[in-house]
Parts: sequence; C-alpha cells; structure tokens
Amino acid sequence: MNNISHTWNRQISLLFIICSLLFSASACSDFIYDDSDQVTYADKSILTDDADTLWAVAGIMNKMQVIADRTVLLGEVRGDLVTLTNDAAADLRQLADFSTDGDNKYNQPRDYYAIINNCNYYLANADTTLRNSRNERVFIKEYAAVKAFRAWTYLQLALNYGRVPLITAPILSLEEAENYAGTRVDLGEICRYFIADLAPFANTETPGYGSIRNTDSKLFYYPINVLLGDLYLWSGQYREAAQCYYRYISTRNGSNSAYPLTTNAVRFMQNDSRWMSTRDQWRYMFDSETSAANSELITMIPGDSIPSEGNYSQLRDLFNTNENNDYRSSIVPSQAIINLSAAQKYCHYTNGGEYIAAPEGLDGYRSGDLRLQSVYTNLENVGGNIIFNGKRVTNYSVFQKYQTRNVHILRRAMVYLRLAEALNRAGFPRFAFQVLKTGVNNSVIDSEVLPYYPADSAFIASFNFPNTAYVLETTAGLASENTMGIHSRGSGYSAANPYYTFVEDSSLDAQMEYVEDLIIDEEALECAFEGQRFYDLMRVALRRNNPAYLAGRVARRSGVFSPALQATLMDTNNWYLKIN
Repeated sequence: MNNISHTWNRQISLLFIICSLLFSASACSDFIYDDSDQVTYADKSILTDDADTLWAVAGIMNKMQVIADRTVLLGEVRGDLVTLTNDAAADLRQLADFSTDGDNKYNQPRDYYAIINNCNYYLANADTTLRNSRNERVFIKEYAAVKAFRAWTYLQLALNYGRVPLITAPILSLEEAENYAGTRVDLGEICRYFIADLAPFANTETPGYGSIRNTDSKLFYYPINVLLGDLYLWSGQYREAAQCYYRYISTRNGSNSAYPLTTNAVRFMQNDSRWMSTRDQWRYMFDSETSAANSELITMIPGDSIPSEGNYSQLRDLFNTNENNDYRSSIVPSQAIINLSAAQKYCHYTNGGEYIAAPEGLDGYRSGDLRLQSVYTNLENVGGNIIFNGKRVTNYSVFQKYQTRNVHILRRAMVYLRLAEALNRAGFPRFAFQVLKTGVNNSVIDSEVLPYYPADSAFIASFNFPNTAYVLETTAGLASENTMGIHSRGSGYSAANPYYTFVEDSSLDAQMEYVEDLIIDEEALECAFEGQRFYDLMRVALRRNNPAYLAGRVARRSGVFSPALQATLMDTNNWYLKIN
C-alpha cells in the first residue's frame, strides 16, 4: 500500500508535465484504439496504475478542449446580447440565423460523445478500491471528477440537441454504437439520471495538483454541488437546486467556509462632476486564474497558447480585433444589451452624502449600468501606434472577458444568480430579490425574508450566512465589507436605489415573475458574452410554457424587430441543432 502512495507522488510530477503541455494527448498514437479517436487507453482492461489513471483523465480534458469554444458560441451567438459583423464566417451566421446544417463545424455531436465515451471507459475500468496508507481511496477525487465531466457534457448535449442517446457504457465498435443510435431521451431524463449518478459524490473534493502554467489546477474541474444545482434547476426542483448552490457556497473553501459575492464593482468617481471617470475593480476579476481559493472563476477549460498546438481557442480572435483577424472582429455587442444597460438607473453616492441618479445620455456606454463599458471598448477613427500591412490601425475593439487562452465556464456570480433563480421559483421571491439588491447575510434573512414566509421558516433557516463572514457593503468602504447585491456591481449603490424595488401589492405568482425578469436582466448585465444567455432565455421560456419569451428577445437583438426570426423561434424544435 505504501508503494501506491510513493508511485502516486512520483506520478504527480508526470501529471505536471502532461498538464503543462495542456493535455496534448492527441499526438500520442499509443493512446488510440483500433485507429479510432473516440476512446483513449482502450487497450487497458482495468486502470489500476496511477500513471494510466492520470493520463486517462488528461485525455478526457484534451477532448473537452475541442468543445470549449462552441460552449460559449452556442450559448451567445444564438441569444440576444451579440450580433455578428460582416466579417463573421458562414458557420457563425448559421448559428445566429438558426439555419445550421450538418457540415457546420459547431454542429458536431460526435465531439461530445468522444468525451462521454472516454468518461464511460474510465468509470468502467478505473480501480476505485485502491487505498493508501491512511486507508483513503486513492482515485476517488478523479473518479468523481470524471462523473462530473460526463454529466456536464450530457447537459450540454441535451440543451443543444434536445433528445439525445443516453449511453453510459463504453462503446468500442461501430456495431455497439449503432445499437444506441435510435434510442434517445429528453432533458428531463438526462437530469434524473445524472442527479442520481452524482448525488453520492456531492461532497467529494475536486482534484488539485497545484499551479500549472500559472493556473490553479483546481479550476479545471466542475464542482458537483453546482452541477447538481443546475440539473435540479432545469428539472424544476427548485428547493433542491437552491440547497445545492448554497451547499457549494458554504463549503467552497472547506467546511463552514464563506464564499461571499465580493464588493468588487465598477463605479463613478465621487468627485467627477463630468461623469467621465470610473473606479473599476469588477473587470479585473476575469483575469485571475492563479488561485482557486477566493477566485471569481470556478471552472475553466484550459486551452493551448499557440494555434499550432491543436486546441487553440478562437474566442479572442472572434471577439477582439488583432493581427490574427486583420483587425476585423466577428462578434460585437447587440443593440439589445446596449439598450438594457442604458435602461438601468445608476444610484450614485456623492461627496455630500446624498444618493442621486446618474444622468442619461452619457457617451461610451456610461449611461445606466457600467459593466458594459467596463468590458467592451470600441474605438473608431483614432490615432494609434499599431501598423498592420503598412497601414495605421484606427478602428479596434476589445472584450475584456476574452484576453486569455483558457475558456472560462463558471464563476461565482453565476452561482449566486442561479441560487436567486431557484429561491424565487421555490416560492421565496423576497429572498431572491435581496441577492440582487443588498446581498444576503443572516440579518437580511431575519428582517427581509423570514417574516414573510413563516410557514417555511425551517427551510429558510437552512441557509446560514453568518454576519461576521458576510459583511454587507456600506458607504464607509471598510476593509471587512465583502458582500453586496449583484446589481450593485454595475449600477451603483442598489441597496439605496429608489428605482430598484420589490413589488409589494401583488400575488406570489406575480412577484415571482417580476423577480425572475430582474434575475434574467441581471444575468445579462453581469454575464454578457460568457455563453449563458440562450440557455437562460430557454429555461424561463420552457418554465413559463411561453416560446415568445425567447423568440421575441432574440428577434429584437439588433434593435430592429425581425418577424421571420421570431416566427422561426416560436417553434421550439428550431431551438435545437439537428443530429445527423
């Protein structure tokens, strides 16, 4: 048993080498079985050696790199927060027009099943009985992580393709594959299966091998409690979803730890009467990949650093102007997100101690919410020092969210927004609203939530946000303050904003719908361009049994209503890609 421990330590060094190459397993022909790129290590009847086990996990991550870009693009290009420029390729245009055919490079379901089949092989063959000298199961973290990879991949499949084959055993021949091809299940069945599959591993810690290429390796994995929350949320089990999201928040960095939303925001300077200068701490959260402990980032798919390495993310070149695209980007913010951002009422705190609304009509996306101007810069007809093909570049655009080779999948604000969404639909719109307006700690729950839902006090009491660990923001700006309402990240001091209020005199159903609309707007303001939007609209439209909720918004993304696009999306079958 001690040999296992020693070998494990030795192979950690091997994994550092593997990961430092960002899992370029496709170059290793000895990992391929029968000339197929579908299953790595298929010549192993059981994975008992630590090197084999770690290489197999690395191989799965390598295959996840293939779908990294489309995870963002399928969720964003089909939504209403971006539009395409004249330089966008035909494959992107098909996504935006919902006319994708089988030759589209973003419509390749086999890439998802390559991940799934490798996960299935790993789960069927990894030896989970091995124990170290402390009687701990040696590979249980990796085993649980692979289960999470498989569940997350199946969720992406179901969201993008509707009914899909559910295959949970490894397939090593074309004949085996054909046996499954005609049997498909819907999103509900996917959620039910993987809730049961993941539940026993909900509290299993993710693997971690320290820093790899200046990136905390814990960020390579999907937390099971968050994934369970998503599965419950999509299946309409809202109390269970809320509890899973809370369980993740409260154990993020260990038992009974805190994971507050943080008071990082973008705000106007108090002494700037021209409304030009901002103090921005929000945008820099997207850059930090070095530490998982307090990072805004939770999960990412690591990418290669140069195109020749094989799994180089194209997102930087699609969103930004640079030499790779002749300073012509393909994706820009839509008029819909510009209008939504400008429609917010920014609550400013002055030097004189007053709360006032910032003026409308400011340049540079500074009207309303400030998050759009924080992450997107578009300059036209400007002088500069960039010379390309002998000409000075005078027009360029920059998306702050796409400045790294890695593809970010999940972050802290998304978890809080989904917690709010689950709480709202569980029948607690006031609880959800406080997540948006003030942030939550036990004092907020005691005063703003519990009095309104006395029959559910036991359930509400299960959410414990200690005041000492979740200190609400004040105008004093004390160092101990670490919690604010999500809306305050871009719209000023929302806790004092007279325009950002709850609807008092209405039914519970009306309150839930009102707060749900606020949450969906907040998801757009906070998470724009990160690949979430189409799925957020889909989830609410399905929940309300109202296709027009999605169709109308997407049809208006350009600022000019498209009757043809709305008509297309009123048929929910057109929300999904077609499987050949």
